[in-house]
Amino acid sequence: MDSSTVAPERDRARGRPFYTMENNGNDQNNKRSAIPKRPLKRMFDSVPDRYDLLNRLLTLRLDEAWRNRAADVCLSDDPNRVMDLCCGTGDLAVHLRKRAAGHVEILGVDYSAAMLAAARRKADRAEESHTIEFVEGDAASLVFPDSHFDAVGIAFAFRNLTWKNSLRQQALSEVGRVLRPGGSFVIVETSQPRNRFLRAGFHAYLKTAVAGLGGTISGHRGAYRYLAESARRFYNAAEVASMLEVAGFQMSSVSTLLGGIAAIHVAVKPKE
Repeated sequence: MDSSTVAPERDRARGRPFYTMENNGNDQNNKRSAIPKRPLKRMFDSVPDRYDLLNRLLTLRLDEAWRNRAADVCLSDDPNRVMDLCCGTGDLAVHLRKRAAGHVEILGVDYSAAMLAAARRKADRAEESHTIEFVEGDAASLVFPDSHFDAVGIAFAFRNLTWKNSLRQQALSEVGRVLRPGGSFVIVETSQPRNRFLRAGFHAYLKTAVAGLGGTISGHRGAYRYLAESARRFYNAAEVASMLEVAGFQMSSVSTLLGGIAAIHVAVKPKE
């Protein structure tokens, strides 16, 4: 695609905005759009067929309850526009849509076309396809204008943005750019239990169930080895809070889940 800014237009048939890329010659936008393809994208393009099934199986459906909690936090300040960043197969976006008032605009963004196709099918099954906009795009090169969203949520993809990712700071800066001042960045992600016995058990489960069973069922052993390893080595809650503060956010709250194997982090873009 050419370097660009968002052009919000109106899809008359569906009665909602959609987003296109238009060349305006802006050097900063040129810089943001020059994002190289990365191995993670190929991995996520390869796994969507059984991705949801394995999420439910490997978390005993707890991932759905945790997404519901994150969706409630995203909607707690009565927003007008919310983004599900790195939306994958669209779980958080659908949860948001079901809980949000009719006027709230819900957008899901992901750089995997295969994941987005699965997300659109899921929205169709939930009879919400006409009320959720799914946009292909990179978190380090978002096409939306400054201060465009009242809240940004991300569910179990934050570690892909931040763990061993050379574009981590660029992605976090983009989230801050598109959030309005006072807007919330809501993250539900795996974490590290403080109890060493629980932590050891969690890490063993990641190695045997997620990497082993997930890789076998999906047929993509490398993908699920990565998912397990990134969760095992991911930051604890205090380290995530520090990372967000360095990126310019103010921490609002951290809620640990199931003894700390996951957490919901809420960070706020400072008001001007």
